[in-house]
Amino acid sequence: MTAKTGRHYYTVRSTRQSGVWCLMVEFDATAVPSSAAIMAAESLLGVSYTDAERELMADNLLAQTQLALRRRAISLPAALAPATRFDPRLPGFVMPPPGELRLSDDAPALPDDDVAIAYAPVTHQGAWIRRGQLTAARLTDIYLARIASIGPRLECFSVVTSAAAQARAAELDQMLLAGRWLGPLHGIPYGMKDIIDTAGVETAWGAEPYRGQVPTDDAHITTLLHQAGAVLLGKTTVGALAYGDLWYGGRTRNPWNTEEGSSGSSAGSASATAAGLVGFSIGTETLGSIVAPSTRCGTVGLRPTFGRVSRRGAMALCPSLDKIGAICRTVEDTALVLDSICGADPLDPFQIDAPFGWDSARGVAGLRLGYVEADFADGHAMDRAALQAAGELGVTLVPLTRPDLPYDALMSVLFAEAAASFEHLTLTGRDDVLTWQSKEAWPNAFRKARFLSAVDHVQLDRFRRMVMQVTAEMFRDVDAVIGPSLTGPMLVITNFTGHPCLCLPTGLQQAPTRGTMSLARARLDLGEAESGLQHDVPHTICVWSGVFDEAPALAIGRALERRFDYAMHRPPTG
Repeated sequence: MTAKTGRHYYTVRSTRQSGVWCLMVEFDATAVPSSAAIMAAESLLGVSYTDAERELMADNLLAQTQLALRRRAISLPAALAPATRFDPRLPGFVMPPPGELRLSDDAPALPDDDVAIAYAPVTHQGAWIRRGQLTAARLTDIYLARIASIGPRLECFSVVTSAAAQARAAELDQMLLAGRWLGPLHGIPYGMKDIIDTAGVETAWGAEPYRGQVPTDDAHITTLLHQAGAVLLGKTTVGALAYGDLWYGGRTRNPWNTEEGSSGSSAGSASATAAGLVGFSIGTETLGSIVAPSTRCGTVGLRPTFGRVSRRGAMALCPSLDKIGAICRTVEDTALVLDSICGADPLDPFQIDAPFGWDSARGVAGLRLGYVEADFADGHAMDRAALQAAGELGVTLVPLTRPDLPYDALMSVLFAEAAASFEHLTLTGRDDVLTWQSKEAWPNAFRKARFLSAVDHVQLDRFRRMVMQVTAEMFRDVDAVIGPSLTGPMLVITNFTGHPCLCLPTGLQQAPTRGTMSLARARLDLGEAESGLQHDVPHTICVWSGVFDEAPALAIGRALERRFDYAMHRPPTG
């Protein structure tokens, strides 16, 4: 293949060296860039030089380009981690004391109605299975039937593994009859986001270039869930390459209003959980991919501290930002799932072995809950109502201030890391195969990231540490912080600092059909209205807590959950 990049002509051919396939680039990069070419580049990078300075750097720029092209000739494995490792712990950090997970024991009698069983919390389903009132096989069949009847309308599953799920459920029932119980997830069916490896099951990342990709090994989290007794029902849809709700099979729908997408990128996980097609699901978040679809679909999403859950076997998008968490229908369920998927993994260079524990009976009296008034000023009336409700729980509300910094500038780090992860798509033109082609879509984002200078990227990394310090100061005198899910800078801030986030529904609001949420203008857009017809759709609030200390957020979230009683609402899809 012969290609042209600026003034440099080169030929690409494949070769195998020491067992590694490489893209060898034979190029003629002998043309020294002109002063005019350098001047044109300056306008894109926001710098200005003199003619004399341009003349001095011309030869050096040629050599720099040659080095870059030589590196691009080496195809880096997708799972290869960067040498620089992000750690959310600042100097002086003290790990919270180890605890254990204590769940409530309040499961009611088994309902006669299959729909009620499908929507029941995982904690109740697990109790019914352990008592012998419900079998894993029956629960699996309930969900498979719902997937068959409701799933196509939502476009929330890319692969359904019916036979394997039924066989696993039968095995787990026999295991329990023999006296072997694997824990609270024993026999609970779930959906796995389709960027996480499942051996022998297509894992296509929602993107056309990867259709037919079948891993030979399970991701670490897949193994942990199998060991915990969970039953894999299939792969939930993901916006292509973990962005949005548009995938190669269509657009994943919000079960509350199927005329709009479910947001993303954990689109299918939130949609399927909200519609009662799974007991729980697994999502991932780089920036908003658990919070946004949970907000759209009305699920409880727990984004854990960065590094708590191993990402080995998951698609790498942004190595310093990617996180794996649970999407459920109750706060307690998210804690149960997190307890099953966290733990040491020496093969993941970013994973941090940290204790996790939470006593569901723990009250909130005495907890200090911070809030930033400016965030609520720009938010929805339901956000203000949630803040008022929190103050009535017995917590101490603490007004906080936050320095006025360009937090959204950190978004360039995300775009640069994502562009690096999928460099091969940009350089080979395979990015054109992706369905979503717009200013907000990945192909354009990957291309423009090439114009971020390396110096600016290093300075952004230093600025990120400043934001970590600022945020640590915010949390110094409070146990948690509450705020709107998608307005204000906290979504960006806490994703870049690695703080955990619990997103939970507070009720229903009237809203028109909305478009796809996007990262346009360096923030998570809510999606502009596409029609004036009003629908009942969920609204959520977020609670953030300290690094590796999810417990206060869980305690406050559970108390709010009881106050709002959102579980009484079910989407009209059935």
